Amino acid sequence: MSYLLKNMHRNHTSIATFPISVASSTNVSCSIQRFSVAPMLNWTDRHCRFFLRQFSRRALLYTEIIPTKTVLFGKMDYLAYNEAEHPLAIQLGGSDPDTLAHCSRIAQARGYDEINFNVGCPSDRMRNNCSGAYLMAEKLRVAECIAAMRTAASIPVTIKTRIGIDEQDSYAFLCEFIDTVSKCGGCDTFIIHARKAWLSGLNPRENRKIPPLNYDRVYQLKQDFPELTLEINGGIKTLSDARRHLQQLDGVMIGREAYQNPGILSQVDSELFGETDPLPNQTAAVTTMLPYIEQELSRGTTLGNITRHMLGLFRGMPGARQWRRYLSKHAYRPGAGPEVVSAALSSIQISTIN
Repeated sequence: MSYLLKNMHRNHTSIATFPISVASSTNVSCSIQRFSVAPMLNWTDRHCRFFLRQFSRRALLYTEIIPTKTVLFGKMDYLAYNEAEHPLAIQLGGSDPDTLAHCSRIAQARGYDEINFNVGCPSDRMRNNCSGAYLMAEKLRVAECIAAMRTAASIPVTIKTRIGIDEQDSYAFLCEFIDTVSKCGGCDTFIIHARKAWLSGLNPRENRKIPPLNYDRVYQLKQDFPELTLEINGGIKTLSDARRHLQQLDGVMIGREAYQNPGILSQVDSELFGETDPLPNQTAAVTTMLPYIEQELSRGTTLGNITRHMLGLFRGMPGARQWRRYLSKHAYRPGAGPEVVSAALSSIQISTIN
């Protein structure tokens, strides 16, 4: 008997999002889902997240997708993070309810603020494990997984998914998926990438660009499921875009733009959360990173593994090219330390950045 059928008698009440209190905020009631940085494979590791946190106290940050097998059997501690990264969500990949439940208990014990279930990644690795976007065709299995995860953990459990897969891309298909997973699984928060996924013929990178965006479909979903928290993702590049989506939806998730142009996050707290206490600018953020870099190097981390996430810091500003070139050239040399970052900063026109 499936996990869902065995547990249908349980009352899976909704887990509400919670506010983050900040003394200087003028809008402390904003949901944690109001703005987030997407989980990005090979990008949003703990060094990236610590760096991005320098620009926003309020943005919800995500781990890379972490398969359940990696949580249980991985040689490295992929769940490690710095306390400064909060609020922080972990994204899990898998398809077995019991295993996902076990990993959810581990994630909660490790102090994560949210657990996100990936039902949107179309990579071959997901296909081989019958997980990610491939699960959109198995809504009852997704409901089983969510029910198991919510029973195992008391922190919010959310889903990141697409608006459809292959030829199963009608609005009716999406509504049936959302209805089943919310009612049978108890999920009350969905992050919707406003593109469908092609499960064959396109690689993950192409699936982020080629399928057309359909924001109106996500807006309509909110109209038809007003009781759910719906956050939109896909093709969002500016805070003006974010504000426009927030007129229709509960939250906005930005992906690669936040990584390639992290300075965009410096206005998130003031513009989207009403914060009045500004965070450091780009130059000050580099200085703040130096003690972290020194500490990580003492633990065996190489400088390049940290600075690779900092290359886009001065995007669109004078000196951006010099910054990227200096770090790319020197950060991977044997013995490279914080002095490389300081020298990279000195190589550009500081007066034009501040």
